[in-house]
Formats: sequence, C-alpha cells, structure tokens
Amino acid sequence: MNGCLSFTSNPVDCMSVFKGIAKLLSEGESLVLATIINRSGSAPRSAGSRMAVRSDGSILGTVGGGILEARVQELAASVFENRRTLVRKFTLTPEDASRMGMICGGQVRVLIHFVDASEAFQSRFYQDVAATLDAYRQALLVTLIPAEEEVFERPGCGLTGKDGSLKGTLDSVLMREIAARFGGRQPDVVRYGEEDFLVEPLSKEGSVFIFGAGHIARELAPLAKLVGFRTTVLDDRQEFANRARFPSADAVLVPDSFETAVDGLDIDEESCLVIVTRGHAHDKTVLGQALATKAGYIGMIGSRRKRDAVYEALLKEGFTRADVERVHSPIGLDIGAETPEEIAVSIVAELIRARAGKL
Repeated sequence: MNGCLSFTSNPVDCMSVFKGIAKLLSEGESLVLATIINRSGSAPRSAGSRMAVRSDGSILGTVGGGILEARVQELAASVFENRRTLVRKFTLTPEDASRMGMICGGQVRVLIHFVDASEAFQSRFYQDVAATLDAYRQALLVTLIPAEEEVFERPGCGLTGKDGSLKGTLDSVLMREIAARFGGRQPDVVRYGEEDFLVEPLSKEGSVFIFGAGHIARELAPLAKLVGFRTTVLDDRQEFANRARFPSADAVLVPDSFETAVDGLDIDEESCLVIVTRGHAHDKTVLGQALATKAGYIGMIGSRRKRDAVYEALLKEGFTRADVERVHSPIGLDIGAETPEEIAVSIVAELIRARAGKL
C-alpha cells in the first residue's frame, strides 16, 4: 500500500457510456470522446475510462471528475470546432488530488477526438460495441493511439470477437496480430510495428446462473446485476421465478424440473453457477449437472455437514474427488453472514473475487 487512493473503471459504467454514445449517434448527435490511455500514480480512473462530451458541454461517463475532467471538457470544446484529434498528458499535483478526494497525485494520458454522427460507420461501430456489451459477448476493442499530440485524422478503431468476427476501420491482419499479443484482463497499450494501440477486453463481467428463487436469490440477483454480472434466475416454481420478484434479472427461467436445469444454458469458463435451491435433493441434482459443465465457478449453499453428504452421494455415482473440489461450499466469503441480505453480500463478494482471477 502506498497510501494513495484511486479508482478503476467500472464495467457497469462502461456499458452505460457506450450505450449512451450509440444512442446519441443514432439520433444524429455528434460528440467528442475522451478516453484514458494509461495512468500512473494515484490518478482517479484507469485506462479505458471514457467520457462523452456533448455540444452543450454536458457529459456521459467520467475520466475522474474535478480539475482533470474540467480540463478535458475545455479541450473537448475546441475539438468540436477544429475536429482535430488530441493526445494530452495531465499531471495531478498533490493539491489537485486533494481537491478530488485523493491523497496524492498522478498522471494520465487522454485521447480526445470527434465522433461524427453523419458518418454512418461511426454509428454502426458504436452500436456493435454496445450490442457486444449488452449480450455479454467476449471481444477486444482496439484503438490506434496517434504518435503525435495533435493530428487531423481520427483514430482507427476495431472490434474483434471471440468467434473471430471483425468490425471497424483497422486491418483484419493487424487486429489478429494485436489480439494474439494481448493476454491480459485489464486494458493495456500494445505495441505493434511502429504504432501503439489501446486494447480493452469487453464483457469480462461474466454470467451468474442462480438456481433457486427463494429468499437468498431475491437479494442476490439484483446485487450481482449491480456489480456487472449478467444474471439468470431459475426455479421450477412459477410463483417464485417471475418478473415481479426479479425485475432486474437479465432472464428468469422456469424449467420443467431441476433435473434439466442446465439444459440449453450458455455456460462457459466465464460463467458462475450459484446453487441455492429449496432443498438438499435439488441442490445435489443441480450440482451433478453443474459439474459436467465448463463453469469457472460453482458454489453451493449449506453447512459443511450437508456439503459432505452431497459430495459422498455424488462420489458413489461416479464423480471424482477432483470434481467436487471445484465446488465452493459453504458458498460465499466467511464474513459471519446470517440474514439473506448478508448471505447475498458474501456470495457476491466471492463471485467478484472469482471474476478477478483470485480463486
């Protein structure tokens, strides 16, 4: 710990900014987009943080607030007039940091450029980015960083999906090479040839499938959604699994029974399965199916005694010790949680840690 406070970009913020940009462009409104390329010290926001500035000076998103944001807004006003692309480095002094609620200063480099709504490809591109985020599809967003501090050309950009799809203005060979060189989970600058590119992984939030729609699920689903997970709730009881109880969930499903709970679900290594059904028998049924998936996280509610009984039953059915060792049970971080609300907090905390690659 260096005693300096800073904040990283939020996946939910990222989604809302791109959706806002896509909406404005589709309505014919041009804007200036400011993107943090990189930072050092305790600058308030991380690489990939964005702020769209409208012609009236109002904004979507943030690059950190305070004096930094004010400086970027001033530059954005000039970009509206001259349509140039700027790369600017901002140094926050300890005094600047203090006014922004931090302890010490830092540096950020920001790309500022005009996005013209009259250019159809611009609208299509940001619609594609927004759709990728909305569908939680894995993709890389690549932006060319100009070598000079001020240029007339707009930065090239590209979007490449996990399926190999390509969108944008960057060459397909270049995009594949950059994707091959990028192996991180956080936005970073990648050097290719004589040029630098900001590479950002999209849809790293992952999906949460909650099996069971009882008291814990009702508290858990909105909290998981709040921190950026795509959230699906499943229960074989229509009176529990419905939109009235889970208005914020991305999907609420009612399988015929828990025997077929995972059928048809898009479960991959980025998926988290949370088993909180109404009884041990249903938990075991779902867990047996869960262990046959590629899910990156599987958690089951219950005491250690219940867990061991379920494990022993599964081992007798042919599952291996390595299979059951994939399971996080009792589910959630040990914070002494007792109420459904507290248990939901402990579960989401563990999901966040799993998403960050700490488990």
